[in-house]
Amino acid sequence: MRVAIIGAGASGLTCIKCCRDEGLEPVCFEQEDTIGGLWYFTEEERHSSVYKSTVINTSKEMMYFSDFPIPKEYPPFMRHDWIMKYLHLYAKSFDMYKSIRFRTKVLDLKKATDFEESGKWEILFQELYSENPEEVKKEVYDAVMLCVGHHSEPSWPSFPGMDEFSGLKMHSHAYKDFKPFENKKILVVGIGNSGGDIAVELSRHTSGPVLLSTRSGAWILSRMGKGGEPFDQHVTRRFMSLLPLPLRNKLFTKVVNQRFDHETFALRPQHPITGQHPMLNDDLPHRIIVGSVVVKPNVTNFTKTGVVFDDGSQVNDLDIVIFCTGYKIGFKFIDQSILPVSDNKVELYKYVFPPNLAKPTLAIFGCIQPLGAIFPISELQARWATQVFCGKASLPSKSIMMADIENEKGGNAKEVLCFKTAYNTG
Repeated sequence: MRVAIIGAGASGLTCIKCCRDEGLEPVCFEQEDTIGGLWYFTEEERHSSVYKSTVINTSKEMMYFSDFPIPKEYPPFMRHDWIMKYLHLYAKSFDMYKSIRFRTKVLDLKKATDFEESGKWEILFQELYSENPEEVKKEVYDAVMLCVGHHSEPSWPSFPGMDEFSGLKMHSHAYKDFKPFENKKILVVGIGNSGGDIAVELSRHTSGPVLLSTRSGAWILSRMGKGGEPFDQHVTRRFMSLLPLPLRNKLFTKVVNQRFDHETFALRPQHPITGQHPMLNDDLPHRIIVGSVVVKPNVTNFTKTGVVFDDGSQVNDLDIVIFCTGYKIGFKFIDQSILPVSDNKVELYKYVFPPNLAKPTLAIFGCIQPLGAIFPISELQARWATQVFCGKASLPSKSIMMADIENEKGGNAKEVLCFKTAYNTG
């Protein structure tokens, strides 16, 4: 049984191994010339990648693949280049490179003519390294594992007067490092992890304070917990899953506010600490308290030289506005009838399987925002998907899958936590 894996990032690599574990034949299509996906840093904007100073938000003990621990000499929280070293070690140890076709671009993924009976897929692709890179080739596969993530297409907001603004407007997708922004006056819009990281980094190199605009505030966590232990190891423990959610929220809030009071820093959001994805940033409170970062409310409108905020305050002579406003979920090479996306959401059973297919031979990875590491979640998803492909596991009826998806929409599963204790026991 041949399985096409699209993307050789962390999810794609674990999919290769899980396919082999189940006796399947994986063929991985990768557009770049190396593995790593998002973690492969390049100065160019040819693909989604981290910025030069990116450090992972989960400790190494919480993020490694189950059968390949991260070496002891690696730092507890790794920069992107350390993560790339780990991924290469992982790929080399399990001889994955021979299953990857580098510089191969997938153009189209569609059902085979006999899909209703066979569940097979046709893949159209170009071999960018070949003598004829424009030639379109076609191959048929028994199943597909889509590992392109959800950080490829930037989501731009719309504010009145944006088109009139004379300064530079850019999305964090294009941000690489601080050098082009030295001695500029900058507004960062959005207070997710990218917004916090970029505002902190630029605040050390700009002529004045970096303005950080937030619509609703955010809970700010630190990598370091009690006694210097990584924070995620301190709070992600088995007993925490047994506590009622209101009590868990209360405990988390107390711990986080002991570091700094979010109300005083104009950052306290209306939602509980587990209601949305928090920001993890060690330096932001310190940059705020020394005036290097100034927190502002949401933008009301743009002017030719600046912006007006919801509280009526106004700033002029802005040089640059950086929008850290997330990404759109989209699959350019798949028809909407196969994988419909609505309101930036895609309906997937247990975040993996489209419920509307006659055969469960398409699995999606990366359309999830966990409070924890993505690597072990991807591995567990890949284990499950490959067992479904080879018949060792089965999916419920479409009505049951849709009911589960609706239940998730209803807010009965607001958290997606990766508990290492459960993960290690399989």
